Amino acid sequence: MTLKNLQKKQRKRRVRAKITGNSARPRLSVFRSSTKISAQLIDDQNGKTLLAVNSAGAKMSDATAAGKDLAAAAKKKKIATCVFDRNCFAFAGRVKALADGARDGGLQF
Repeated sequence: MTLKNLQKKQRKRRVRAKITGNSARPRLSVFRSSTKISAQLIDDQNGKTLLAVNSAGAKMSDATAAGKDLAAAAKKKKIATCVFDRNCFAFAGRVKALADGARDGGLQF
């Protein structure tokens, strides 16, 4: 395992140690790649993914739209609050844009 991958794994473990989701307040997990950004609402107690959303592209506007889509889908499932899990990524750029879009859509965290 390379040093870069080891550091990424340690960051992820450090973030996840403080966050757990349940059916009343699921975990909003974000994954960012070079071509898209995706987010899932996860119930950790039951080990179930409640919702999943992928962006159309890798731009900031795509991430914001994905956050709004996630919030709209969460409202349909009567989910109002969640816990934000940024994974191993910094809370900046597309990750922050997705979070802001979800907040604009009415999701609270």
